[in-house]
Order: sequence, then structure tokens, then C-alpha cells
Amino acid sequence: MLNLSALKHGVLKIDPFSWAEISNLYSAQDAAALAASYPHDHFKTVTGYGGEKNYDYEARALLPMGSNAIAHEAELSDVWRRLARDLCSEAYRDALSALTDRDLRHAPMEVNVFHYGPGASLGPHPDLPDKRITHILYFNESWDRSHGGCLNILRSKDPTAVAAVVEPLVGNSAILVRSDNSWHAVSPVVPNQRGSRRSVTVTFYQPGSESSMWPLGDTTPLQSYPRN
Repeated sequence: MLNLSALKHGVLKIDPFSWAEISNLYSAQDAAALAASYPHDHFKTVTGYGGEKNYDYEARALLPMGSNAIAHEAELSDVWRRLARDLCSEAYRDALSALTDRDLRHAPMEVNVFHYGPGASLGPHPDLPDKRITHILYFNESWDRSHGGCLNILRSKDPTAVAAVVEPLVGNSAILVRSDNSWHAVSPVVPNQRGSRRSVTVTFYQPGSESSMWPLGDTTPLQSYPRN
């Protein structure tokens, strides 16, 4: 399903840090099917304010840390199960390794699905040091960037120091190579936005890392996200 050639032969930018924007990840038919059957089950609310970064969104596991077992597989459409299997493949890791010049063959991987509803956001931050590469895939059929919800590539922790903007349209994606200056953010979704900004984040970690999204013993209640 994934256009691995586009990933493997993409252009890694170096300004303001190492990152890439890759589009046309799927065929038109698969893109439409992925957007139409975006998951709405088994989400938890994740919020935090006043710490290293502010954040507010809904998250669902797709592939738990270091596992190829698809989370809540029975509730997924066929096209989403196909995507999950592609993300587990050696060919996908090889394509990202070629693009980023990082050997990801043995890096633990975690994949999560996100809804950013009205008012949701993710403040400026570089990823934590245990993260190596992050690939963010988007699934909105249409989006107006004035509604927020875009990935902002930043030159510093200043949220206005925007170097580039990636819209959350299905088929678009962004790859971030973690560094101390890999500042990025998700602009706040406007309060009156109908529906949600929809994305999947694939994260490759340093060996021995543990999931911060799903820590051991996490008993946060899971719920369905509204279908709108």
C-alpha cells in the first residue's frame, strides 16, 4: 500500500533541522478508503499543561512498542489492517533508513493514531532523546490551514518562528530526525472546527526505551471518538 519509492528517494532537508515532507503515499483509491474508515475506537484523552510542552489530544494504539501485533485489530477496516502490516515490514524500515541515513533495522517501533478535536494542540518541542525518527502520516480528506491542526516546523521554541507548514491531508506525511533543535508543534485547532485533525505517528526509538504514551500499568479509560 505505501509508496515506498517516494519514501526511499525523498529529499531530506537540513533547514532548520533534518526533516522531510513526503506526499502521494497511497493510491487515490487507498487514500479515500483510509480517510473514510479512520479509527474511532479505543482512544484515551491525553493532556498536559505547564511542563516541558503543552498538549491536548486523543490517542489510540495501532502497533504497541516493539510489537507487530495490531492493537484492537478486529475493529479496523481491511485497508487499515493493510497499512499496519506495511508499517511492520522490513521494506518500510529500509526505505526510512535510506531517506534518513539512519539504520533502523533493530530500532523498537511504536505506532499510534490521533484525533485532534476543537481546541486540541501540541506545543513547541524537540522530541525526547530516546526517540530517533518520527514519521507522521495524515488522513483528512480536506483541511483549511486557517483552522489550525497543521505541523509547524520551527526554527526555535518560539511558536511564531515557523520555517514550514505541513497540512494534515491524506497522503501527506512528515519525517523528523530527532535532535536538540528539532523544534516542531501542532497549531491549535480552532474551537468551532467540525471534525478532527487526523494523524498516525510512527516512532523509532533507541534500544531499551519504554513507551511514554502507554506506560506499564496505565489504566486510563478508553472510549470511542465521535464520528464527525
